[in-house]
Amino acid sequence: MKLDAVKRGGVLLLMLCLMAGSAWAAWAWQANAYSQQLAKQETAHQTTLTNLANSNSALILAEQNKRFALEQWLAASDKAHYRVLTDAKTNQARMRDRLATADLRLSVLLDATATNGSYGMQTTACTGGVVHGTARAQLDRAHAQRIIRITSQADQGLIALQACQAYVNRVFKFEL
Repeated sequence: MKLDAVKRGGVLLLMLCLMAGSAWAAWAWQANAYSQQLAKQETAHQTTLTNLANSNSALILAEQNKRFALEQWLAASDKAHYRVLTDAKTNQARMRDRLATADLRLSVLLDATATNGSYGMQTTACTGGVVHGTARAQLDRAHAQRIIRITSQADQGLIALQACQAYVNRVFKFEL
């Protein structure tokens, strides 16, 4: 009986060892399967992140190129605006100088349909004059210079307005 109990204990021990071994083998196989599945998920996730990073880099590069083009255009526009403004100021200064030296005289057309004559001005050219046609009156130098100064400021305002409009149009073009 003693031998029978030993055999039973050995069989029981063998069964326990086999059960423990099969549990360990199942656990190891399942861990390996999960590791492979996690590795595949990690690879897919990393590929997705890489694709997102590449597309973001492409967008950033495109925006940087647009910004660079806008900066280049703004620099050229500022240079052109400065040149136009400087040329206008130079022309107006020359005109003021010519008015000051009496090299140039401003005149205005008189209303030919005035009812009470010609307001003290001659309506027709005198026989010795070279001006024919509508009657004109010359302005005083100080008044002429004041008119030139006013038109100079208006010209500068128009040039600045054109520059602002070009800037806004260009910026909106880049935004869209």
